[in-house]
Amino acid sequence: MLDSSGRKAAELIMAMSCIAWFSPISSEVICRRSRRTLVVDVKSLLSSAAGPEGGDSGSRTRVVISQQRPCRSLRPPMHRRLFYSATAALLVSAVLARPMANETATKTTPLAAAAAAPPNCFPAIGFNMPASVPNSLNNWWCDYASEYAFVGFSYEVTACQDRGTLVSEFTDIRQTFNGRYVRLYGACDRTGFYDDVVEAAWEAGIGVHALIWFGFDGGNQWKARRTALFKTLHSNPKAKFVTRALQFGSEPLYDGVLSESDLANQVLAAKANLSGLGIPVTISEMAYGYQSNGGAQDVLDAIDIIDAHMLPFFSTKASTGSKSWPIVLTDLDWFVANGEGKKIYLTENGWPSTTYDGVSPNSPSAVANVQSEQQYYKVLDQHCSYFKNVPNGGGSVGWFWHIYSDDMEPGYGLYNTNGNLKFPFSPQTSC
Repeated sequence: MLDSSGRKAAELIMAMSCIAWFSPISSEVICRRSRRTLVVDVKSLLSSAAGPEGGDSGSRTRVVISQQRPCRSLRPPMHRRLFYSATAALLVSAVLARPMANETATKTTPLAAAAAAPPNCFPAIGFNMPASVPNSLNNWWCDYASEYAFVGFSYEVTACQDRGTLVSEFTDIRQTFNGRYVRLYGACDRTGFYDDVVEAAWEAGIGVHALIWFGFDGGNQWKARRTALFKTLHSNPKAKFVTRALQFGSEPLYDGVLSESDLANQVLAAKANLSGLGIPVTISEMAYGYQSNGGAQDVLDAIDIIDAHMLPFFSTKASTGSKSWPIVLTDLDWFVANGEGKKIYLTENGWPSTTYDGVSPNSPSAVANVQSEQQYYKVLDQHCSYFKNVPNGGGSVGWFWHIYSDDMEPGYGLYNTNGNLKFPFSPQTSC
């Protein structure tokens, strides 16, 4: 259907037909003198009909009608009046068939509209952060099914980075590598630190897997960290819009920081505390940590998602990064078989480029160098389609690179201690 501007244009063209039939044609409005052509100019008429917001002035049309004699200001003979009337009728048909400019934007197919529209969920690649904090989480987060292949970096915070550094490095992860998340590692006990993380993540447009860090000394500092984190999650209005998950870690089952039942109870208590914020709760653990605790079924039942560790360098079957896939599959298959269909991320996931005290292989064939590190991530990237839909109910699996820089954990970073890339890295985020 035509809008009011379109109807007005059609009415004017019909008026032209009447003028052609009953009166002389004005050389100033409708025709120009020429020895061989009559130019019926509806440019100004369509402009007037469309109004100031009508069509594109560059697309207005003149219809050229071949004639043998110049246009005259006298009333035309019968055969020419018939000719002009027919021309006017054709113009009316063209206007009726052609949508006005302001209609064109709304008359698109759903497929075309979807192709042109930017991503409408956080933290999809290309998503634009809103100017203000939304009123609701409804339709905010991307579906888990879309979060597979490379999703981001582990990021150690024991250096208590200032907000400027967090913004800079989160933005690098987001814009340089298309990271969608940072997974925090370690702890910073500075008051307000997680507020800085939230603000930096919002500014960079990236999500966060937060962490309650137990540490390695067996102390109770984790309780104060839990309290501080909960406070920020409840008080900072942006926190629930960037915090994708809360982890207890790292490797609490393997390290034995709490009994299986106590750890499960901590997860359940955190879920109750955060239920109004929509933040899933999990632990950050390797398959062996569960297995060495009889499967830790209480914990598996309690967690919302699985943040799995994948460190094949420490396998007794390890050799080089290029041959790591069977080891990855062994642990991934365990999580799929025992994970009750829950979303899986590989969070503490990597291969070191060097060894040192605490990072030593369990296989005499394991190779720790930059080439092997690069090969490992190449293997993961080559299996994008597998991670998109893992067999036997595994669903989509996203993987992190552990860790962002060698300054955070020697040998594991993409950046070396001089701040340079060890090798080019352009991972797939969809396939």
